[in-house]
Amino acid sequence: MKNRLIKVTTAVPGLKIGDVKYNTEQIITMIKENKDCGLMVFPELSITGYTCGDLFGSELMLDQAEKALMRLAEETCGTGMTVVTGVPLRYKNSLYNCGAVLSQGSIKALIPKTYLPNYGEFYECRWFASGKGLKGKSIKIGNEEIPFGSDILAEDTVSGAVLGVELCEDLWVPDKPSTHAAVAGANIIANLSASDELIGKQEYRRELVKQQSGSCYCAYIYASSGTHESSTDLVFSGHSIIAQNGSVLKESIFPEYPNTESALIDLCFIMHNRRRQNTFDNEDTADCRRVKVRMQAAGADETDIKELAAVLKKEEHPIARNPFVPGDENMRDERCRRILKIQANGLATRVRASGIKNLVIGISGGLDSTLALIVCAEAKKLAEDIRILAYTMPNEGNTTGRTYENAKKLMRILADEEYEIAIKEAVDLHLDQLGHEPGYMGEGDVTYENAQARMRTYLLMDAANMNNALVVGTGDLSELALGWCTYNGDHMSMYAVNASVPKTLVKFICRSYAQFCGDSELKKVLLDICDTPITPELTPNKDGVIVQKTEEKIGKYDLNDFFLYYTLRYGFEPARTAAYALSAYPELTEDEVRDAGRKFFGRFFSQQFKRSCLPDGPKVGSVTLSPRGDWRMPSDASAKLWLDEL
Repeated sequence: MKNRLIKVTTAVPGLKIGDVKYNTEQIITMIKENKDCGLMVFPELSITGYTCGDLFGSELMLDQAEKALMRLAEETCGTGMTVVTGVPLRYKNSLYNCGAVLSQGSIKALIPKTYLPNYGEFYECRWFASGKGLKGKSIKIGNEEIPFGSDILAEDTVSGAVLGVELCEDLWVPDKPSTHAAVAGANIIANLSASDELIGKQEYRRELVKQQSGSCYCAYIYASSGTHESSTDLVFSGHSIIAQNGSVLKESIFPEYPNTESALIDLCFIMHNRRRQNTFDNEDTADCRRVKVRMQAAGADETDIKELAAVLKKEEHPIARNPFVPGDENMRDERCRRILKIQANGLATRVRASGIKNLVIGISGGLDSTLALIVCAEAKKLAEDIRILAYTMPNEGNTTGRTYENAKKLMRILADEEYEIAIKEAVDLHLDQLGHEPGYMGEGDVTYENAQARMRTYLLMDAANMNNALVVGTGDLSELALGWCTYNGDHMSMYAVNASVPKTLVKFICRSYAQFCGDSELKKVLLDICDTPITPELTPNKDGVIVQKTEEKIGKYDLNDFFLYYTLRYGFEPARTAAYALSAYPELTEDEVRDAGRKFFGRFFSQQFKRSCLPDGPKVGSVTLSPRGDWRMPSDASAKLWLDEL
């Protein structure tokens, strides 16, 4: 598969104001030490220093800066890296603050700063001219005519990286050059900056970078001048930020110098987001020049699962084992509360719109029905005339005492009315009428198993009719993805509150609710439910102990959710997802990950027919399978292409 991982690096050298030779040596040393990266970004005017003031009028310094630029370009010869550094350059009767793109031993492009700050502590218009509107120009340096202007992108046709460059203030204005670069095709933006440090500025700067990387669906590499700049009136912090698609991957401020920060960016994330978000504009690129550079992938250009996983591990690229679940505990609790709020508001709105105040729900003592009941209870806080009618429907011999007792306790605490309907007699009669042998016939007896699920749904639907109620569904996103639900059984309801909540997150929401619900008895029940093995309890238990464990049949839910997330959210091919999984789950072998992927894709494709007729339910995250919303797939699509790749 194509390797779309690019190692990018911010580089903040120690420097001496106006000492071009010293600064050049510092930059060269940093280039030599980081030749494994694909892109290296230095701060604004790093060859001379940003705070030179009227020294920018010195012909000597400007001449030396041009020579330094040629020398720095030579350092990229024979490497796969592109370097972007800051330099003052003369063009006709003006001086320009430029970002120089260096690659393959030569100066590839010179991009002038568009917006020059001339307020507060800044006085750039005294020395520099704006590059706004400069297109199709060139500057002669040595014997070469170098493309010069605000209309240039640097492209590596091998890795697919396309680089746009802006400088400092360009990020702080409404009409950002990087926005135009992004819609013209740039998927990486380099910002060479010299931003002095003030109270509150670090946070604001970070948010600017995050926001721009998010709205432009790009990687944004920001490198700002360090403390070696003049401190006559200002202090610079060497703030470095690497962001991708609205998330900060790496950041440092006030480091020891010289300082580099590196991170892997994945162009697949960016490319998929742009294709998916069809409001992302495509600007006419007829007037945009592209220069060829080399921004090597991290590792081989073509790679396999094991090799790509090795790159991810080597660079210590963070990959969450549970991509649906925030790793930070506070953030996770906040996420859980917000999801509950979305679910509860969706249900409350459905109640108000329908005028039906009663909610019927089946409670098994498992995670999904527990979360659905919590949602009902939270919806009641928004629409106080809601009445919750909870039913538990045990089947003798299958339902264990643990789940039965938890279901009873849960209903007593959270429901307005609680009912118990034993289903064994009805299921046995039904199977007898079909000519099915009495009892469970062993592995593969789906008739016996599904008869119970459909009987429960049948009873809930009739109970809803009898009480003028809505049946609240309990099935979650992971079960729907895998088809681990009984068609027209637990698959069906009148409003499916958990339909876009993955299994790995269901447990965390229930556990989080246990901590903040304020009811010690409820907390105890919820925590025990969270610790109960996931099971539909559709086969006989053994001496009261759960025998049928879902994850033994369909694989671990964390791995299934992992494949689900990267397949739907970023359009990853199976091999790329497998490589990410190998990195996230180092205890697994490649064969184990491949096998998990085969199980996932086999079920995901074959079970689409169940998703094609889902009941309504609220979307809570970026991945959902509603046939009316985010996911439209034919029920008879073939999984062969995906399975073959694994």
